[in-house]
Order: sequence, then structure tokens, then C-alpha cells
Amino acid sequence: MKVFIIRLLSILFFTSFCSVLLWHYFCHSDAAPNDASRVKQKPAKSKENVSIDKLIANYTSKWKKQKMNIESYRSLLGKSCNAISSALVTQSNSPVGKNITYDASNKKLVVTPALFSKFPKESPFEKAPWDSCAVVGNGGILANSSCGKQIDSATFVIRCNLPPLSNGHEKDTGNKTSLVTANPSILFQKYHGLNKHQQSFVEDMQLYGDALLMLPAFSFRRNTGVSLRALYSLEDFSKHGPRAVFFNPAYLKSLAGFWRRQGIRSFRLSTGIMMASLALELCNNVHLYGFWPFGTHPYTNQPLTNHYYDNRPVNKRMHAMPAEFKALLNLHNKGVIHLHLGECTN
Repeated sequence: MKVFIIRLLSILFFTSFCSVLLWHYFCHSDAAPNDASRVKQKPAKSKENVSIDKLIANYTSKWKKQKMNIESYRSLLGKSCNAISSALVTQSNSPVGKNITYDASNKKLVVTPALFSKFPKESPFEKAPWDSCAVVGNGGILANSSCGKQIDSATFVIRCNLPPLSNGHEKDTGNKTSLVTANPSILFQKYHGLNKHQQSFVEDMQLYGDALLMLPAFSFRRNTGVSLRALYSLEDFSKHGPRAVFFNPAYLKSLAGFWRRQGIRSFRLSTGIMMASLALELCNNVHLYGFWPFGTHPYTNQPLTNHYYDNRPVNKRMHAMPAEFKALLNLHNKGVIHLHLGECTN
């Protein structure tokens, strides 16, 4: 019995001794970096910073217009989408009795005489192409850009989702507006779906002068009523100001298919790339401002807010923003559009 106990104690002692040696080796040997070496190592870049570095490395700062590329791309878009005659619902493309199919569902709506009377007789884009278009996104990169004067010099200025243009933003954004889009979610959140606050909505819309107010009335069923109320409010309370028009859902479906073939797969295209696409068909020279879907400035590395006017989160699940930006960057490098990053020099 004594022999057994002695052997057991020997085994326990040996095991403990080995454990101590192993601990000492792995914690203190040169195989692992010590504290000093850790301090000397550079912190690893985040995935976003690495992505930004690659994008900026591919960005052509000395942009040159390539007329043949522009004509080729405009032809592709025109054959697929035909924005000049199809981007908006009009009396010529949506007669009484026609079934309008919503682009985000299989729901249909029959064009009644009352609804038909609210459509423009013909597309306001029939005068295209204009000499130059400025498409103004709402990215935080637009803040402190001093691009306002350059934006306002464009023949046709497109803005997205009812952005603020006053209170000190004018230097960066300008205030000229030819077309402005409105996401119906804004009308629900800010104006209670226009079941009330119609007067305040109309007063706020005066900021955009006599611009076209472009609404996706036939994308989702809930958009239809609030978009029509926006149209009625402008008619009832304002003799001068924006005029409400509706996206053609057939055009939006065609546009989504076009970009899907270019590799952009998302639940829905962002308003920004929709407007950039529209401008490519409407204008001979297309300039983009405020298009940068990242939280860090490409040149200063300073953090950016989501929008130039606030830091409300962006719905990244619905839109493929980085993929869209890469597609636009590709068009910039081909001399098709001019994507402005950083400050503008006048």
C-alpha cells in the first residue's frame, strides 16, 4: 500500500512540474511577441479603410471626357430603359384603362379618368438632352466641399429625397433645383402622411422653386395615396412651386434589370444611382456630388456623418451602396460621368 501511495505522489509531482514548465515556455519564450514588440506593430487597418485605399488608388483624379464611351453607354441605357419617354407616368404611356403594375410587387392599378387627369400630357424630358446635369447626393462628403457654386452652374440640377439647402448649406450644396425626389417615408414621418400638415409641406417645398417633385407612387401600394395627396396639396395650396410627377414603375423595373446585368444585386436600387442613370440619358455632361457611401473621408481620413445635414443611419440591407459606388467609379474612369470627391475649386 505504501508503495502505491509513493508512486501516486510521484506521478502527481511530475505532472505539476511539467505543467509549470509548459506555462513558462508559452508565456515567456521568444515564440510569442513581448509587450515591446506589440507596441511597435502598426494597428491593422479596418476592412473599410482597406477598401477605401483601393478605391482611391483606382480613382482617376485628372478626369477626361470620353465622348465615344458616353454615346455607347447612353445607347445601352436608352435601349433598355428609354428614360426620355418612359421614366415618368404620362398620359401618352398610361392611357385610361391601362393596368399599372407596381415595380416592387405584382399588384396592379387600373388608370381611371380621374387618375389619368393628374398625369402630364407628355414627358417634361422631351426637351433633353441638356448640356450639363449635376446630380447631388446627400453623403457626408458634401459637407465643407465648397461645391455649391459649381453645382448651380449646371443646366439641370437633380437632388435626392428633399434635402435641406439653407441654414449655411448653400456654400456646399448650392440651391438651384430642376428635379427633386421624395421618398414617401419622409412624407409619413415628417408630415404624418399628409393627412394633416399639408400647409407646412407646401411651404417647405417652396425651397425647390418650380422643380419637378418626383415620387415613386407606384412602387409600393402604400406609396400611392400619400403621393397623390402630395400632388393635391401642391395644387390646392400653391400657385407657384414644385409640380408633382410620378416614376413609371415599368421604367424602374427596366433600370433594375439593367444594373443587375452589370452586377448590382440588391432589393432595390438607391435613389442616387437611379438619378445618375436618368442623368446619363438626359444630359451631355454628367457631374456627381455627394456620392461616397463610407464613413471616412477619402483624403483627410476624418470620420463622416451619413448625410451632410445629419447622421441618421442608412438602410444598408435594402441598397448595395458599395457595389453601386464601384459601378459609378468605373463610369468615371471611363470618362462617362465626372464623380467629384473632396473640395471643389472655383
